Amino acid sequence: MSRKVLLIALVVSLMSIIGAIGSLHVIYRLRPSDTLHDALFVSSPRAVKKLSLGYSGLLADVYWTRVVQYFGGKHQVGTEEYKALAPLLDITVTLDPQLMVAYQFGSIFLAQQPPDGAGDVDAARALVKRGIRENPDYWRLYYSLGYLEYVEKHDFKAAAEAFEEGAQKPGAHEWMKTMAARMHAEAGDTATARYLWSRIYEETEDQNIKQNALMRLGSLKIDEEVPQLERLISQYHQKTGRWPASWHEIISAGLLKSPPVDPGGELYLLKPNGRVQLAHPKLFRFAHHGLPGPSPPI
Repeated sequence: MSRKVLLIALVVSLMSIIGAIGSLHVIYRLRPSDTLHDALFVSSPRAVKKLSLGYSGLLADVYWTRVVQYFGGKHQVGTEEYKALAPLLDITVTLDPQLMVAYQFGSIFLAQQPPDGAGDVDAARALVKRGIRENPDYWRLYYSLGYLEYVEKHDFKAAAEAFEEGAQKPGAHEWMKTMAARMHAEAGDTATARYLWSRIYEETEDQNIKQNALMRLGSLKIDEEVPQLERLISQYHQKTGRWPASWHEIISAGLLKSPPVDPGGELYLLKPNGRVQLAHPKLFRFAHHGLPGPSPPI
């Protein structure tokens, strides 16, 4: 085939694509509220990719624009249904598996509850996981997944795993480790949370992050120590029939070796009815135990 024929063929193909795209825009503009608003002219992602004739990246941008227009139009009128949202996103990322914005923002559109979104958290998670399979080194997708697991599914463990895996990817921000540690703590996995916060403290050069890690580590220690101390106090009460007035009484009973101090070096306060309280609770704002008021269940 001569260069001239090849050039003509390419020009014709390109003009056909541009014409088809233009036709879609005209139809959508003329019939924005029609049932076509929730339907697709070609519903198969593979078919759309074949029809792109090698210009799948260009067509992916067009479809992403369509996603944004579709979502924006539906959101503006306060609809409860976004029937075409997931299929449009499927076509978009099939055309261009590296179009990160489609995974990141498309998942938000899918996850938000109506009328702010489609309310389909499982579809949102599936979209982000698909993005991770296609782009395993892009750390922001792990953040998107962690966000969905935490905010929408309330699955602290899954969120921690997503943040932790993303933190290992090239260029990941320090706070990905911070988020992983926070999720482990929320999930009750204290040992893992302590390990992660210790690594953050040792590895970071940012003084604000380092100070935050220290505070988190101190709070984790408090949340382990205070329930243990209150259990010892309860044992003392069961043996003697009364609450101790000082730590020395518990030491004399052989339940403690020395007066207990918090991570800041201050003596824990022994309160009535077996309560243990921090001398300066505001210094450990991430602690759940040792605070004024009723103690959490031991």
